[in-house]
Amino acid sequence: MTALTAPAPAAPRAHLTRWLLRLHRPALYVWAGLVLVAAVLLLLLRGPLADAAADAWRQYDSCTDWRRCTYDQDAILRYKDWYNYATLAVAAVPLLTAAWAGGAFGRELESGTARLAWTQSSTPVRWLAVRLAVPAAAVAAGTGLLVWLHRLAWDAGNGRIDTAKQWYDAWTFHTNGPTLVALALCGLAAGALTGLLSRRTLPALGLGLLLTGVVWAAVQLLLPRLWPTRASSGQAFFALPNSSWTVRTGKHAGVPYGDYHPAAHYWPLQLTTTVLLLAVTALLTLGCFLALRRLTGKTTA
Repeated sequence: MTALTAPAPAAPRAHLTRWLLRLHRPALYVWAGLVLVAAVLLLLLRGPLADAAADAWRQYDSCTDWRRCTYDQDAILRYKDWYNYATLAVAAVPLLTAAWAGGAFGRELESGTARLAWTQSSTPVRWLAVRLAVPAAAVAAGTGLLVWLHRLAWDAGNGRIDTAKQWYDAWTFHTNGPTLVALALCGLAAGALTGLLSRRTLPALGLGLLLTGVVWAAVQLLLPRLWPTRASSGQAFFALPNSSWTVRTGKHAGVPYGDYHPAAHYWPLQLTTTVLLLAVTALLTLGCFLALRRLTGKTTA
C-alpha cells in the first residue's frame, strides 16, 4: 500500500503592505501628526481667527473720526501671520514627500533591505508597486484633507478681510485645490526615482527635493498660459476688479492694455495644471520601473 504524503505547504505570501507599514511606522506617525496639527490650525483660521479679523476690519472701515477710531489691529495681524504659516506648511507637503521617498528608497537599496526582499517571495516589480501605491494613498488622503480645510479657511476670509490673499497668489492657488495633491504625488515619484538611481540615502533625498522643486517652478511659469487669457484696454483695464489676475501689461498706440485671468478661470487653471502634473507623475513613475529594470534585469511582476 502506497503511503500518502501530504503536499508541501505553499510558501507564505509576503505581506508587503503590512511589512512596509511596520518598516515606516515612525514616518506614518509623523505624517499623521503633521496632518492633525495643520488641520487644527486651519479650523481655527476658518472660525475664531477669521471672525475676529473680519470684525476688526469692519470697525476700521466704519471709522469716521480718526481721532477716536479704535479697532483690533492685533486680530488682523494674528490672522495674517497664522494664515501664512498654515499656507506654507501645507505647501511644503510635496517637498516633504519627495525628501521622505528619496531617503526611504535610497536607504533600502543602500542597506541591502530591498535585495533581501527580492530573494523572498516578492519580485522587484511587486516590491516597487507596493512601495509606490501605499504611500501614494496615504499622501493623497492627507493632502486632500488639508487642501479642503485650507479652502474653507480661505473662503472664511475672502471678501471679509481686506488683506486676505487673492485666489491667484502663488501659494494660495496651489494649497486651495487639487494641484497640491498632484504635486505631492509627483514628489513621491520624483523621490522614488532619485532613490532608485542613486541608491544612497542622502543624495537621493537631496535630488528628490531638487527635482520636485524644478517641476514646481516649471509649472508655476507655465501656469498663466495653461488657459486662454482675456484682454482689456483703456479705462476698462483700470476698472478690472481686484480678483482679476493681470499676467501681461503694455501699451498700443498710447493706450494701455493688459491680459488677465478673471476669478472664473480658477477651476480651469486648477484642473489643467492638475492634469499636467499627473502626466509628469506618470512619466516619473515609468522612469522608476525602467530604473528598477536596469538595476535588476527583471520585468515580471
